[in-house]
Amino acid sequence: MMPRHAMVLAAGRGERMKPLTDRTPKPLVKVGGKALIDHVLDRLDAVGVERVVVNVHHLADALERHLDGRRSIVISDERNQLLETGGGIVKALPLLGQAPFFLINSDTIWLDGVKPNLARLAEAFDPGRMDALLLLAPAATSVGYAGRGDYAMTPEGQLERRGERAVVPFVYAGTAILSPALFADAPSWPFSLTRLFNRAEEAGRLHGLRLEGVWMHVGTPAGIAEAEAALVVHAV
Repeated sequence: MMPRHAMVLAAGRGERMKPLTDRTPKPLVKVGGKALIDHVLDRLDAVGVERVVVNVHHLADALERHLDGRRSIVISDERNQLLETGGGIVKALPLLGQAPFFLINSDTIWLDGVKPNLARLAEAFDPGRMDALLLLAPAATSVGYAGRGDYAMTPEGQLERRGERAVVPFVYAGTAILSPALFADAPSWPFSLTRLFNRAEEAGRLHGLRLEGVWMHVGTPAGIAEAEAALVVHAV
């Protein structure tokens, strides 16, 4: 079933994107003539998501002004305290309801294959077996990514996090469907969502879905140029 609600993580300071983020929040940095967060929101609109919760902290006023013309946006205000990825979602849970929801980083960007990846995630998510279903991009073919990956994946889709010295095939593409059950007993103070992913992995309830298309890692100013070049190549 297609989730009706989504959360977009947009509160980070964008330290690695400096100096662009000295005066512009990272979600408003443009790639291909469009703000990063608009790439995300357009994808959510395309699959019929009805409510999008966006958390804000760094240069929050500018981000709120930009979002003012968007329908169905609800702001989760973290101006007074940045809660990190896990704490930010916990604060927003009352706005997201009791059903599974999309989670998307505001700086993730990809080109879909034949079928939209958000629709594929929705079809694949099974709340009976999963607390989280992560969209995973092949590390070797992702644009602008040079790391050692985040996860290995079994044929059944269960995930195993990369060991300290290991190299694994897949990188988390900053997009997932999460069940509110993932946040059972989660703290309200700042913490990383990875902590809950690790707990779900131990319980066998962390799964992945391979992204179809091309994922672009836009973490630095140099990454913008690589992503824009990829957009041009794949638009031809």
